[in-house]
Amino acid sequence: MTQPPFFWGASLSAHQTEGAVAVDGKQPSVQDTRQRTDHTIADFTVAVDHYHRFKEDFRLLAEMGVNALRLSFAWTRIMAADGTINPKGLAHYDDVINTLLALNITPIVTTYHFDLPDALQQAGGWHNPATINAYRQYTRVLFEHFGDRVKYWLTINEPNIMLLADTKIIGSHDTNEGRYRSFYNMMIAEKYAIQQCHALIPDGQIGPVPNISYVYPLTARPEDVRAALDFNAIRNWAYLDFSVKCQINPVFKAHLAQLGIDLAILPEHRALVADNRPDFIGFNYYTTATVSFPQAGEARAAGVSDQQSEDVYEPNFYKGVTNPYLKKNAFNWTVDPLGLQTSLEQTNDRYGLPILVTENGLGAYDELTADHQVHDDYRIDYLTQHLAAIDAARANGVPVQGYLPWSSIDLISVHEGIRKRYGFIFVDRTDDDVKTMQRYPKDSYYWFKHVIEERSHQS
Repeated sequence: MTQPPFFWGASLSAHQTEGAVAVDGKQPSVQDTRQRTDHTIADFTVAVDHYHRFKEDFRLLAEMGVNALRLSFAWTRIMAADGTINPKGLAHYDDVINTLLALNITPIVTTYHFDLPDALQQAGGWHNPATINAYRQYTRVLFEHFGDRVKYWLTINEPNIMLLADTKIIGSHDTNEGRYRSFYNMMIAEKYAIQQCHALIPDGQIGPVPNISYVYPLTARPEDVRAALDFNAIRNWAYLDFSVKCQINPVFKAHLAQLGIDLAILPEHRALVADNRPDFIGFNYYTTATVSFPQAGEARAAGVSDQQSEDVYEPNFYKGVTNPYLKKNAFNWTVDPLGLQTSLEQTNDRYGLPILVTENGLGAYDELTADHQVHDDYRIDYLTQHLAAIDAARANGVPVQGYLPWSSIDLISVHEGIRKRYGFIFVDRTDDDVKTMQRYPKDSYYWFKHVIEERSHQS
């Protein structure tokens, strides 16, 4: 295949932007039915009404100069849990894809972004092997229907985060055994998607999309270094080793053995796993993690100033702590641009595949002025530093082929609603009032437009 241009773009997901949760035959996903503990934040019922306003949103992105957009299709808008295809869902995404192509924006489509059909979750979610077959059937429909126009695909958004999350909101698990069985089933489902994409779209490319967060040891104490080795294997490499190297990561496997869990590739899956490798790696990055080896009886929260980016704990293995050398943003996420360079270089050293940075951004409390402007210099500063880290990684030989920050427009954050804004484009609504939902480009929009104009010829 001809070497693609460098993709300058942005990202979004269906369930956080579309709204229209019961429109045109869409069925409920786990995001529509989950129980919320914070009722002061917006839900996904309306979101930012991207379902009805996508043409306006895409026009603004085209004016910003992007040549690519990472988006997701809502599984439950296209197919019911029993396999029934919804023609209105296909027609909607036909319109979406055709609009992007008419604007010379390359669609990079995520097949599944945290919105498992609720009916599948009620039947056991990813712990139930039937979900593998449902995902296989769904992705086959996608490749057959859209493969003539969509050439870049992403599989399952952040399975490594689903592995770590003790929650059902993403259609996963509630026990240790369930967690790792669900993880295995997701990996097998992904292999079927890779197989089908290559068979049905000869000029198509497909890749995994993990959230990579390089793990530092708190000190040079050997036990802390070992804790970081363990957590890097679990958080970052277990998924990519399965996807790219077609094997169970040995440190991960040994860790599970100490927990009494035997995870192995089943005989009936060995050929599927070995014969179907991705073409590139999608790469979501926001922060790094730091861990220490927990002392006997040490509390989970010891050494942690909040419970956001360091809330990880496995007795006798690792415990997340606050890194004393790094600052945090308003939502208590550690900011580490150099960590992005390190994460990219470590990933390249292990796997040697082209990389698309498919998420990277700053959630913040943006304010709309009386004259409808948003002065988000803090976001410009964040993105400038992370773009410099990508440049440094590329200079060191990492084949980064695109930068698609999160997010193109303001959307509904799963845990903080719309008060936590990421977009280049402001959406005029609050958590308790949908208001006009008018779109207003932020200062970062014009900054990124200038970056794209200045640097496109360099890529």
